[in-house]
Amino acid sequence: MNEYERIGTGYARNRRADRRLTAAIAAALDGNRNVLNVGAGAGSYEPSGLAAVAVEPAATMIAQRPRGSAPCVRARAEALPFGDQTFDAGLAVLTLHHWSDWQAGLGELARVVCRKVVLFTWDPDSEGFWLRDYLPEMLAKDRRRFPKLDDLRTVLGDVRVQRVPIPHDCTDGFLGAYWRRPDAYLDPSIRHSISSLAREEFAAGIARLAADLESGAWARRHGHVLGAAELDIGYCLVIANVGRRGSLD
Repeated sequence: MNEYERIGTGYARNRRADRRLTAAIAAALDGNRNVLNVGAGAGSYEPSGLAAVAVEPAATMIAQRPRGSAPCVRARAEALPFGDQTFDAGLAVLTLHHWSDWQAGLGELARVVCRKVVLFTWDPDSEGFWLRDYLPEMLAKDRRRFPKLDDLRTVLGDVRVQRVPIPHDCTDGFLGAYWRRPDAYLDPSIRHSISSLAREEFAAGIARLAADLESGAWARRHGHVLGAAELDIGYCLVIANVGRRGSLD
């Protein structure tokens, strides 16, 4: 069963597209006429002004797509049901780590586009943020799940990497979104919409965080982040030219 058939029920509520990330992704896609959004989920970050087609394997996620969303094909990244160079651009937002074979999936994405591939992902070589102190096992798993930037280059060739600091009030509740709102990680409904945290195996680490927030230990160790408006915790856009007509502008 696709993981999101189990954990995806609250995504439309907890994983709302953040306007600043939306702007960064839209800028990366600028100059293209149409886009294939792979691992499209509940419809976040599908660019306005471009003809878009979505690909998503989980029925639970497809059911949450709002009226007026791009047409959605139920399929897997590793076997895209489109001909070569059908689309100008391809988009994949925080999804590579869920693909059964990310190399095959990226190869497929590069096959069906003729200009540019844009990925929003996390750099597993980054330090992350303070949550690592409470959930080191989770961080270790994520480092294995997310492809390294150098590995992406082996599939996509030359890429431009644009670091994306996460705003303190990010509305898209992925793992790093709550770096300045530590209490949010105590909310089971929020954790259930974060694939890395949707497992009970991390309950002990969450309990330690709750205890440190109550005692003031978290504030003593990590309170300096409360004065930051945004934080670079490893998220980035990876932009690849995959066709003769494209450019990494």
